[in-house]
Amino acid sequence: MTLALVQDDAKLTEAARMASPLAVRGLTVSYGQTPAIFSVDVTVRAGAMTAIVGPNGAGKSTLLKAALGVITPLAGTVAMLGQPLDRMRDRIAYVPQRASVDWDFPTRVIDVVLMGMYRQLGLLGRVRATHRAQAMACLDRVGMTDFATRQIGQLSGGQQQRVFLARALAQEADLYVLDEPFAGVDAATEKAIIAVLKSLRDAGRTVVAVHHDLATVPDYFDDVVLLNTQVVAAGPVAHVFTEDNLQATYGGRLTTARADPESVAG
Repeated sequence: MTLALVQDDAKLTEAARMASPLAVRGLTVSYGQTPAIFSVDVTVRAGAMTAIVGPNGAGKSTLLKAALGVITPLAGTVAMLGQPLDRMRDRIAYVPQRASVDWDFPTRVIDVVLMGMYRQLGLLGRVRATHRAQAMACLDRVGMTDFATRQIGQLSGGQQQRVFLARALAQEADLYVLDEPFAGVDAATEKAIIAVLKSLRDAGRTVVAVHHDLATVPDYFDDVVLLNTQVVAAGPVAHVFTEDNLQATYGGRLTTARADPESVAG
């Protein structure tokens, strides 16, 4: 009976991975001799908002980059809906950290958003009126239509983040992956971004975000992955986001994390 239950659990787990918009198994990344993440397993639930949470140096951004192929892992596999990621890449929209973007590149806001429409534009990149209208509609969703012709480098940090979210919206993806989307933005921008992300979730899309503010996790997210090089716990916020699991993730830094979320970002 015990063996049968174990086999049933294994089948359920495999079924969840096959249906998952992002399923990571045994992912390991090392910088030099030190592993940034080690043997990480994560199965993201479809149609949910999932936060990746952990202390500075826990490997949160590394996990996203390795899962998306931005950096090469030492070991592990990544799949989307049971398929190798390379076959499904056009169904994923990625919003990187603002600090990783060259904001001096001379381009207008609307052109940044149009970059997200590469599937529609094709190899020749011919932009038609319908494409521009769609790009403007994406800017409208993030409250940035008045800045369409502005140079991206002239915007504030919060405005830049909204534009990159608009570019992701233009991709019309099934999975949205964001690396600290609320870092360094004002309260109004954070409110606008979370409203858009929740609207995507409500429309059946899946959202995964590295997040550093523990206080807002229960309000913003459905699921959470607690990470400190390895996965400490993962699942619905109501079950996983507990004092014991947070202590296991942050250790003695938990008090600091709650007092100052920025001190544990990374």
